[in-house]
Amino acid sequence: MTKNNNHINALKHPIFEYISEASANLHVETYVIGGFVRDYFLKRGTPKDIDIVAVGSGIELAKEVANLLPNKPKVQVFKTYGTAMLYYDDVEVEFVGARKESYAENSRNPEVEIGTLEDDQNRRDFTINALAFSLNSKDFGKLLDPFNGLNDLDAKTIKTPLNPDITYSDDPLRMMRAIRFASQLNFTIEEESLNAITRNAKRIDIITRERIVDEFNKIMLSKVPSVGLLLLHKTKLLERFLPELTNLQGVDEVEGQKHKDNFYHTLEVVDNISKNTHDLWLRWAALLHDIGKAPTKKFHKTIGWTFHGHEFVGAKMVYKLFKRLKMPLNEKMKFVQKMVFLSSRPIVLATEVTDSAVRRLVFDTGDDIESLMTLCEADITTKNPSRFKKYHQNFKMVRQKIKEVEERDHIRNFQPPISGDVIMKTFNLKPCREIGQIKDAIKEAILEGEITNNYDEAYTFMLRKAEKLGLKVIDN
Repeated sequence: MTKNNNHINALKHPIFEYISEASANLHVETYVIGGFVRDYFLKRGTPKDIDIVAVGSGIELAKEVANLLPNKPKVQVFKTYGTAMLYYDDVEVEFVGARKESYAENSRNPEVEIGTLEDDQNRRDFTINALAFSLNSKDFGKLLDPFNGLNDLDAKTIKTPLNPDITYSDDPLRMMRAIRFASQLNFTIEEESLNAITRNAKRIDIITRERIVDEFNKIMLSKVPSVGLLLLHKTKLLERFLPELTNLQGVDEVEGQKHKDNFYHTLEVVDNISKNTHDLWLRWAALLHDIGKAPTKKFHKTIGWTFHGHEFVGAKMVYKLFKRLKMPLNEKMKFVQKMVFLSSRPIVLATEVTDSAVRRLVFDTGDDIESLMTLCEADITTKNPSRFKKYHQNFKMVRQKIKEVEERDHIRNFQPPISGDVIMKTFNLKPCREIGQIKDAIKEAILEGEITNNYDEAYTFMLRKAEKLGLKVIDN
C-alpha cells in the first residue's frame, strides 16, 4: 500500500473542492475522515457516504458548502448530535465538529466537548477508521495517520487507537463493529482487542436491539458469514442477544449414541446458502432453521436422538425472537417462519417423490418454493462424498417433479376453480358450513390427483360431494 503522504488523486470528487473553499471562507480546518479514506486504500469502489470533520462548527460548514454548491441542496441539521448532512451527486456527506468525548458507565451517550483533530481521531473506533485527508488549501490531500492505521490496513488487522477496554466499554456497539469489519473485510482482530471484547461482552446489553441487529445484518450479508458468527460466539456476544442459536451447541451422548452439533451445522448451512443468495431473509431462515431442535431434543432407547416437531416449534420461536430484537413483524418475518416450518418437507419428499406430495408442497410454499429448495440444498453438510452426491441428486429429482407438476396442475398460488358464489347459486344457499366443506373437498381432490385443476372436473366433483351432504341443485 502506498506510503506517499499526499493523496490528491483520492479527492477527485468535486464535493471536496467546495468543502475546501467553504472551510477557507469560514477560517476552519477541515478533513475527510473514516470510511472514505479507509476504502480508498482498500480500493473498494465509489463511496456512497463521506464523513467530514471540522475544527469548528460542522453545521456552519455544511451550510456554507450548500450555499456554494450549484444545486443548493437542503441541509439536514441534527442539533442533538452537532451534525449536519447534505446530498450531492449521489453522495451523502455528513459534517461534524471535532470533539472529545467522555462516557458514563451505564450509557453510550457521551459528554461531548469541542476538541481538536487529534481529540477526534482519538475517539474513533479503529485505527483504520482514524485515517484522515486534509481538505485545507495549505496541504490539500495530506494523509494524517497518528495510529499507523495504514500499516494495519496492510496487515489486515482490526485494532483500537487507544486502550481497547476503554474503547469498547465507552461505546459497546464498537464490539459488533469490530467483528462486522473482520467479517466484511476478511481482517483479523488484534488479540488484545479480541480479549477486550470478551471482557466487555455484557456491556452490549445497554445498546438498543435495533443497533445490534443493524450490525448483525451486515455480518449476515458478508461473503462468509460464519467468520463473524464464530467471532460473536467466541467473544460471548452472541449469547447476549441470540441465545436460541448458541443453545444449539454441544453434542450429547447416551448409550454410545451421539447427535451432530447443530450450532456448527447451522453455521455451515448459512455459509452454503450465502454462496447462492444475497437475500438477507433467506440467510436468516438458514440461521434459524434448526432453533427448534434445542427444546425438542429427546433420547429414546430404541431409536436414539429425536427432534420431533422442531420445525413447528422453531417457527413459533421466530416470532418471539423477531419481537425481542425489535425486527420487522411483517412479511419478512412470515417468510422466515414459513421457511423454518417447511424446512424438512423436501428432505422427507426426496425419499419418495409422489405427485400428491409435490402438489401439497407447492401449494403450501407458493412463490417461495425456489427459496425453500435453496435452503434445503444448503442444509446438506455431510462430509461423506457418496451421501453428499446422493442427497443432491434426490433434490434434483424433487426439482424436476415440481416443474412437471406445476406445468400440468398449476398449483402455485392456487385459486379454487369453483368459488363460493358458484356453490351458493347452484344450491341456493346462504353462507353456511357446507360451502366451506365443498371447497375444501375440491382442493383436497385436486391435491391428491383425483381430479385436475379445471372448472368442469371440479364442477362434476362438487355435484357428487353436495349430494352426499344432502344438497340439491336448484334450477333457475
